[in-house]
Amino acid sequence: MDNRNGILLVIASMAGFTVEDMFIKQLSATIPTGQILLTLGACGALIFAVMARAKGRSLTARNTWTKFTIARACAEAVAALAFLTSLALVPISTVAAVFQATPLAITMGAALFLGEQVGWRRWSAIIVGFMGVLLIIRPGFSAFDPAIIFVLIAVLGVAARDLITRLIPDNVASTVISFQGFLAVFFAGTALLLAKSDNLVAVTPLETAYLAGAVIFGVAGYYAIVAAMRIGDASAITPFRYTRLLFSLIVGVLVFKEHPDTLTLTGAAIIIGTGLYMFLRERVVAKVA
Repeated sequence: MDNRNGILLVIASMAGFTVEDMFIKQLSATIPTGQILLTLGACGALIFAVMARAKGRSLTARNTWTKFTIARACAEAVAALAFLTSLALVPISTVAAVFQATPLAITMGAALFLGEQVGWRRWSAIIVGFMGVLLIIRPGFSAFDPAIIFVLIAVLGVAARDLITRLIPDNVASTVISFQGFLAVFFAGTALLLAKSDNLVAVTPLETAYLAGAVIFGVAGYYAIVAAMRIGDASAITPFRYTRLLFSLIVGVLVFKEHPDTLTLTGAAIIIGTGLYMFLRERVVAKVA
């Protein structure tokens, strides 16, 4: 395993996703969220459709459209809709901090719905991690922003998506699964536009560049993380996923003039700390097994 290159690819992937988030947040000030979703979904679906066909994969084969692949696509749409909405309404640094709770939600979901064994140590880490989330969102206090609920919905959507992915047979290609996910995002954007009675707006050359940047960096980030998992040892490279929070804090401060307070930074540190502990604990459990 080439761990050094794997680590570099993970860091590059997290940077790519952060740049994508930056473009989306810029666009959300002038373009309806539904239109952004529709555009990203259409472009992503087209890219992965071409990739799947280039590899001889069928996009309409019966075995690729099962209850699990459809459920995964729906979870992808919910997660994307909630995440883009949160980016439009909540500081990017806060969104990134709460989003780091996703591994905690995945572990909890695996225990509750997939029957995976999670000991008391990891359950304790999950509880402490979600206490870190509460420090950031502060429900019941004047600093509480109801829009942050969208980040929590996105976390649950991504956790559901990743858990359902484990149930999809290996003979369904990743490119086809990705195509289905982006297609669902396209339909979610269309539905949102219709539900809010929003009209499509003409985009300026600058906004077109932002949209292109979001697509390019999003797809590049996806490819980088896939490549990293193939060439590196998961135990060595996974912790570097948390660099996304660092990149988001930098973008928040430099681009959007945000100033995360002490409680937000403390909560983020707790979430990351418990996530790393769970990851290390899982390695210990795997070695014993």
